[in-house]
Amino acid sequence: MGWFSSSSSKEDTAQSREGRQKCWDARDGYFACLDKAQVIKAGDEGSACSKEKKEYEGSCAKSWIEYFNQRRVIAEAQKDRLARANEQAQAAKK
Repeated sequence: MGWFSSSSSKEDTAQSREGRQKCWDARDGYFACLDKAQVIKAGDEGSACSKEKKEYEGSCAKSWIEYFNQRRVIAEAQKDRLARANEQAQAAKK
């Protein structure tokens, strides 16, 4: 019994290579469903991706889910900012 023996089974699973791969695959499936539904923020899709979301939440540690979901929103905002910056750079060249 160690200092951190109260970890959940999801977190234990995520520590193995197979567990991490299962989490990433579930995340990719869920995010693909969100993309298809044209939803940026996870959780705003209603019941559209319920099967994928259940698998994602069952395969990944909560801290990973929070991180992945935040990165998804940040990446989308960054994509928009980069597109606007490129448009401004092209307009400045003219």
